[in-house]
Amino acid sequence: MEISSMVALVLMVSFTVRWAVSLNSYSGAGKPPMYGDYEAQRHWQEITFNLPIDEWYFNTSNNDLEYWGLDYPPFTAYHSLLCAYVAELIDPEWIALFTSQGYESDKHKLFMRSTVVVADITVYVPAILYYVHLCEGPWATKVSFLLCALLYPGLILIDHGHFQYNCISLGLILWGVLGLLNDRVFLGSVAFCMALNYKQMELYHAPPFFCYLLGSCLRNLKNGGLKQLLKITLVVLISFACCWLPFLTSFQQCLQVIRRIFPVDRGLFEDKVGNVWCSLSVILKVKEILSQQTQIWLSFAATLLTILPTCVKLTIDPTIKGFKFSLINCSLAFFLFSFQVHEKSILLAAIPVLLILHELPFMATWFLLVSTFSMLPLLLKDGLLLPYICTSLAFLLVTTYLLSAFVKVSVEDLQLQRWSTYIPQLPRVAKSAFRVSVIAMATLSLISVALNPPSRLPHLFSVLVSLFSCIHFLMFLMYFNILHLWEPVVQRQLWKVK
Repeated sequence: MEISSMVALVLMVSFTVRWAVSLNSYSGAGKPPMYGDYEAQRHWQEITFNLPIDEWYFNTSNNDLEYWGLDYPPFTAYHSLLCAYVAELIDPEWIALFTSQGYESDKHKLFMRSTVVVADITVYVPAILYYVHLCEGPWATKVSFLLCALLYPGLILIDHGHFQYNCISLGLILWGVLGLLNDRVFLGSVAFCMALNYKQMELYHAPPFFCYLLGSCLRNLKNGGLKQLLKITLVVLISFACCWLPFLTSFQQCLQVIRRIFPVDRGLFEDKVGNVWCSLSVILKVKEILSQQTQIWLSFAATLLTILPTCVKLTIDPTIKGFKFSLINCSLAFFLFSFQVHEKSILLAAIPVLLILHELPFMATWFLLVSTFSMLPLLLKDGLLLPYICTSLAFLLVTTYLLSAFVKVSVEDLQLQRWSTYIPQLPRVAKSAFRVSVIAMATLSLISVALNPPSRLPHLFSVLVSLFSCIHFLMFLMYFNILHLWEPVVQRQLWKVK
């Protein structure tokens, strides 16, 4: 089969899986009065289409911020407005001010699902495809990697099941990474600014971009490094200015947008998320014991200390390999220790892990499975049990068969040569731990569905999922930091990014 035919087949399979998931329920379906994220996205279309731009982020008689008020940066608002124009052409009732709140129909669901698919195939999928194209190695291996990357269940379930547009911000981040890979730092900087102005959580990826660009400029000070740094700074400022231009009419406008983007009153974490603060709350009620200001400073300090080693290393030694590891380490540290984290934020760490799926198939597959499992309570709440099971099993099977994920577990494959003396029989230990982990995830998934928790502990299963996931994420954080901070003695990469 020709390469183009193989790629087309992979794209068709990934599209089919996405559309099959979209046929299921979504966040808040039939659950008034607030519904869920599906209604939030629809409501933002309603607001941006019917109200002047200076009212989008303000609480007015026409814009009740308590009912899914816009709380994402301007690019999200512009995207909502674009979708609203299309919706108005099809059926104006979908975005009619006030009367459209809670609107649900099969036709509208088809439209909303289609907007996610279009966003996916225009921003995220091309970025993955181009990244695979830049990788060295036989095309058969590249196509295998492409299929595995596009079948990552976490992003599919959240965007096409739960309902969000993470594919846009994460796709833009990938384009930013590709810009740096191709030594087109200005285009990479613009792509990152666009991602950050679509979702503020892209701050998780900001330190690696900053440190890599700063380190590259400092390394070439004698060859125009300072001039390059000033150019990058100017590009970033112009990108932000263009995005925020409609809100620069007054200081009050800018301040209100920032307040909406960073609502500190929402607390340290939301729901049962697999991070340190939620896990710690099982034995120590952090939210009740500490004041909100103390929580903010504590989470800031913990996050800063955790990302400091990888950021310093990247600044001193700005390599592409180190940049990818730093993206993982920083985003995972933010997820585990930062303020105001929800379960979907793990996608910000999962996408950088996808970039090394071909290099470290065993550990990357393990992480990506756990990241999907960590969102189980949310997926069950949305009625996405069957898509969760099917997509997770499919991903495990394709990575095991096509990337030999369960075979490449030698010390060299794990890039832990220096540490093998401390852990005898490391490959055997790793395989056994993986088996136990998968069995535990399957067991917890089963009991979460089949059994009712004790009346005294109504959140027992959700808490167990959070604790289980947090322990794994801490292990992965340690592992990926080791790989970045201590270069392996021997590097065995079948193929790598040019």
